[in-house]
Amino acid sequence: MTHQVHAFEPPERFVAGTVGEPGDRTFFLQARGGGRVVSVALEKVQVSLLAEKLEELLTEAGRRFGVDLPQTSPLAVNDNEPLDTPVDEEFRVGTLGLAFDVDTTTVVIEAIEAGENDAEVELVGDEDDDDVPIGDDDEDEEPDDDLDRLRVRLTPEATRAFIARAKRVVAAGRPPCPLCGQPLDPAGHLCPRHNGYHR
Repeated sequence: MTHQVHAFEPPERFVAGTVGEPGDRTFFLQARGGGRVVSVALEKVQVSLLAEKLEELLTEAGRRFGVDLPQTSPLAVNDNEPLDTPVDEEFRVGTLGLAFDVDTTTVVIEAIEAGENDAEVELVGDEDDDDVPIGDDDEDEEPDDDLDRLRVRLTPEATRAFIARAKRVVAAGRPPCPLCGQPLDPAGHLCPRHNGYHR
């Protein structure tokens, strides 16, 4: 079976967003461009980790190659719009790959479909010689070539905007309980610090 590569180089818009109420949200990466909209589902921890690793990637690219990279983006405060509808899930993400292309001064993000054996969240770096890989150094296996993937190429400014929005999306969930740190539902929760009494 042939795999499909959804490439946006660059996209008109690339954001992290959610569908649903806090406590029951589904997280998506969504790319738009050329009359197409592609949405892929992933876990909240993957969105948080992606934002963190993108920051590390930009820092490392600036340090190693002396590339003048923005610390903040004027775009970061602009895109608070919801995901484009309808949000049709193309696939669920198993692996995220990141690289910095020195020749074009762009960040490449690749979201790869979860395979049958994917049991945990992975974040791996590309291994191109001209790129800065960021990811798990212990990860030697390449993702299967027959898996669908979403590939986007972003400018450093667009990457900063993506990071800022991703952090806002992750933080917009349920507030933590001040005693145990677990998320509070609108109706409260059974707090282990109160011996299971409803709080």
